[in-house]
Amino acid sequence: MEKHHKFSLWYVLIGIWVVLIIQSYISALLSIQVIPYSQFLTLLKSGKITEIAISANQIQGKMKTDSGEMKAFRTIRVDPELSSMLEKYPVVFKGEIESTFLKDLFSWLFPILLFFGVWYLLMKRFNSRQAGFLQLGKSKARIYMQNELNVTFDDVAGVDEAKQELVEIIDYLKNPERFAALGGRIPKGILLVGPPGTGKTLLAKAVAGESGVPFFSMSGSEFVEMFVGMGAARVRDLFEQAKQKAPCIIFIDELDALGKARGFGVTSGHDEREQTLNQLLVEMDGFDSRTGVIIMAATNRPEILDPALLRPGRFDRHVLVDRPDKKGRMDILRVHLKKVKVGPDVDIEKLANMTPGMVGADLANLVNEAALLAVRHNKNQVEMAEFEEAVERIIAGLEKKNRLISREEREIVAYHEMGHALVALSLPGTDPVQKISIIPRGIAALGYTMQVPTEDRFLMKKTELLNKIASLLGGRAAEEIIFGDISTGAHNDLARATDIARSMIKEYGMSHQLGQVYFADEKRPYFLEVGGGQARGDYSEATAELIDAEIREIIDEQYKRAKDILLARKDALIKGAQLLLEKEKLEGEEIRALLN
Repeated sequence: MEKHHKFSLWYVLIGIWVVLIIQSYISALLSIQVIPYSQFLTLLKSGKITEIAISANQIQGKMKTDSGEMKAFRTIRVDPELSSMLEKYPVVFKGEIESTFLKDLFSWLFPILLFFGVWYLLMKRFNSRQAGFLQLGKSKARIYMQNELNVTFDDVAGVDEAKQELVEIIDYLKNPERFAALGGRIPKGILLVGPPGTGKTLLAKAVAGESGVPFFSMSGSEFVEMFVGMGAARVRDLFEQAKQKAPCIIFIDELDALGKARGFGVTSGHDEREQTLNQLLVEMDGFDSRTGVIIMAATNRPEILDPALLRPGRFDRHVLVDRPDKKGRMDILRVHLKKVKVGPDVDIEKLANMTPGMVGADLANLVNEAALLAVRHNKNQVEMAEFEEAVERIIAGLEKKNRLISREEREIVAYHEMGHALVALSLPGTDPVQKISIIPRGIAALGYTMQVPTEDRFLMKKTELLNKIASLLGGRAAEEIIFGDISTGAHNDLARATDIARSMIKEYGMSHQLGQVYFADEKRPYFLEVGGGQARGDYSEATAELIDAEIREIIDEQYKRAKDILLARKDALIKGAQLLLEKEKLEGEEIRALLN
């Protein structure tokens, strides 16, 4: 908090006094002429010295100039027996005690000031450390007042259902009397769940901005400290501050860092986190929702939260902030494109089709990347070409045109990518091929085939999954047909194809021998895409052998299928690969023309 010092008239008087003393001292020094002792003797003998004052070390007096004016002078005293000499000349002289006031003043004042200065610095550092220690139990929440929140629902797009869920929270914060008249009770806690980057934090700020109330924002990890009990103290302090500023909104981001289910682990760190969680549960039970304090939290891992947090009376309303569909992506792009100068050829619907699965953060990054590319190309506006290049850069990585690749490896990559494209175009239900390239991108990609779905898909049939596996194996099949050998370039394709086949057998019940049984007992995150590995489920060794055999059978059948397709269209495969070696990039229309 900023400190304001009171104004005092004594400060002005002391300042004027100090300035006058310094000015008189400096002017006195400047008006006295310093002369050598030999000149003083000469002037004395010539009768130009009228009066002098003698001290122990110097002589001051007045002398006549050639123009007849009187002028003050000063010189260093050399002769100790000066009085006998002065008796011979008509000079008025007197003895004077030399003033050492300023010298004595500074000799005392400087050590005192130095002592108090060192004492002040030490006390200031000690107080800051003591204050820092005393602040450990204080909440670290950032408080945004009404005039600091400029986020509204107009800034949040693509989550219309979530906004509708939160509208009545805004109505309650604006008009709590309407709910109290009917005896209604607003939910104490609202949990925003969804994948990373979908706008959960932005949505919470928009609720506070629309309702015009203070907004307390804090991360779940900021509650836990190395000192035992600090987390619980911060929870208490946060709710005390919120009650003083009610009506308001408390927002806890990344709630899973604080609210993880209890009972796992025995270390002190877990004990401290559990104490903090217990205090949060007590505080949520202890206050009445009619006070106007609404608790909002966000997480992308709701499956690991403690059940006590999710029961009615605490976080009793769960709002899903999911990945946007095509319409939602178009709305999000319109919001971000308002800040960018775009060309007339920019097609928002086409951009939405090119970005399936992207969330709001990804789309914001896409628009920014396109703007940076336009600046690099010295353009006055962002055109569709920059947006398409930005999509490729985000999906496949940065182009590396300077990477030197031998002719033989370029041929392998060309046939590999053409194999993917031809198999995908030959099978029904696969995503249309938009572009293939043999320009290296990213960390390890020597080429890529871009397939863009025409619409959002939420379900996939068994035949579509098999076609997808065949498309992934088309690159390896093309290498074997043309070169009679295979390379390491298909490792990512094999990993993806194997994951699909494993999910078909263990999760989707698409096996003839095993039947419609669910074998994947591993609890995976709902919204985080992390590798699940091959964890052994609760089944016998014989069943595990059947699962492995079924997965291998699917892979082998689809590999043979892809190989048969490419053998039937070998001419198109060779011609397309040669054209790809020549141009390095082929659009989807060019590839379809080869098939026709």
